Formats: sequence, C-alpha cells, structure tokens
Amino acid sequence: MNPIDSCWRPNSNWAANRRALADCAVGFGKNAIGGKNGATYVVTDSSDDPEKPKPGTLRYGVIQSRPLWIIFAKSMVITLKNELMAIVGAPTVTLIDIFASTDVWIDHCYLARCTDGLIDVIHASTAITISNNFFSQHDKVMLFGHDDNNLVDKNIKVTVVFNHFGPGLVQRMPRVRLGYAHVANNRYDQWEMYAIGGSANPTIFSEGNYFMAPNTPDIKQVTKREVKSGWKNWKWRSSRDKFFNGAYFIPSGYGSCAPGYTKTQSFPVADGSMVPALTSDAGPLSCTAYKAC
Repeated sequence: MNPIDSCWRPNSNWAANRRALADCAVGFGKNAIGGKNGATYVVTDSSDDPEKPKPGTLRYGVIQSRPLWIIFAKSMVITLKNELMAIVGAPTVTLIDIFASTDVWIDHCYLARCTDGLIDVIHASTAITISNNFFSQHDKVMLFGHDDNNLVDKNIKVTVVFNHFGPGLVQRMPRVRLGYAHVANNRYDQWEMYAIGGSANPTIFSEGNYFMAPNTPDIKQVTKREVKSGWKNWKWRSSRDKFFNGAYFIPSGYGSCAPGYTKTQSFPVADGSMVPALTSDAGPLSCTAYKAC
C-alpha cells in the first residue's frame, strides 16, 4: 500500500473510527481535517436538486455552514446537476471548484465525464492534496489557477499523488497556470494531447511517475507549455519517472524545485517502477466492517 492507505486500511476496526482517516493525508493538504470534529451527516438520498437541496442528499450536507463528517448509508450513484462548490455565473460545470480555500484533501474518488473540468483550483487556494483518485473518459482533467494574469495564484501549492489517470483522458493531468505542483507516484495510461501542462511560469516537479504514452507518434511528449517562447527558464523537472512506449518529458529551468514540505507533510516517494502497485486501489474502495479495508 502507499503511505496514505497503509495509515488506516490495515486496521480491521477502521469502521469504528472512520475519522482517523483525517490524520492520513500527505503533502500540502496534510492539515485538512474537514469535518473531523463535526457532527456525522449520513447521505441517504442519491437525488440532486441544486435549487432546493433536500436533507439526506449530498448537496444538502456540503452546503451546511458548520463542519460535518459526511458518510453514505450505502453504495449509490449520484448524478450531479451542477458543481458542488459553485462560482456564481459560471458558464460551464466543473465537478469540483476549490475556490479561495486552504487545507483541502480529495481522496479515493472516481472522477469522469463532466461538462468542463473535473477539478479546478482557483483564486489563491493553497495547501491541497489530490490523491488515490481514478480518472477516466474526460477532456480537461485538472486546472490550477484562475487566469494567467491572476498573480495571487502564485501561492497555489498542490500535491498530486497516487492517482491513476486511466483511459480516455485528453489533457490537464494537471495543467498549472501559476504556483507549484508536486506530481508524484501517479500512473498515466496514455493521453490524447498531453499529460502535464502549464502556461504562466509555474514550477512543476514530476517525481516517480509511470508514463505510458499513446501509440500515436506525435503525442508521445508528457509535457506541454501553453506559450510559444520564454518557457526555458520555467522550473520543470523529472526525477525517477518511468517512461514507456516512447513517452518523454522535456525539463527546463535551473535550481532546486523540491516541494519544501514540513516534516509532517513529507512522505517517501517511490521509484516510478512501483507505481502500478501503489495506485492499484485508486478510486472508491469497497470495504467491509471488521475486516481490513
């Protein structure tokens, strides 16, 4: 197991202390506690009404002003009719907008098929970890930064770790406008444009990832800079990544681009060859009470 899963999944009594999960994050989102100290809210209704959310639905729980620990009464498919965290007047639907927030952790989700992006980090949001998720069948996966000229987004710091970027993905895994991204121990099973991109001098550290390029000859490159020139001083580095089927990463810039984690945020990053094992359980888990998950 990866360090997040090994923190809680081997405990056969995990169901009696679900909130211990909140102590298991790594990277910049380490301090995300969510509703750890709040009341328990149980999702019993899989419907979604953005105008008048009903008690028992996921949306009703998410919009409450007080912290809640949200759990589900059973397995269910929830088809969202609008994003859960919305920007008023947004012309398209993003599944998760992280707007002017800090200490955020998104873990063990299946994310696919949305009108626009799956995860957008915008307006000076900081200290975020996106881990153990399974992505598939989508165009624009993740975007960090609201606008290339929104300089306050230089403060964005995101850890993207132990995710499985599966089939049918096109681009932005992630794309970083400004700020910093540590992209570590993720599995990439092909892409239709590129895997990791940027546009306004972000710093990107790709460490210990597993890149399987598509068969199409002209899209083997992992990286894409959304500018014609001036990017050669951007700090983009690759360390211990593994490249297959002709995949390649174009580095740039000088000097260290290590994440600078605190002692509690830091975690061991494995060699890219270990990634298939570390991401084998990415996405939602099927766990049984009184047994190791």
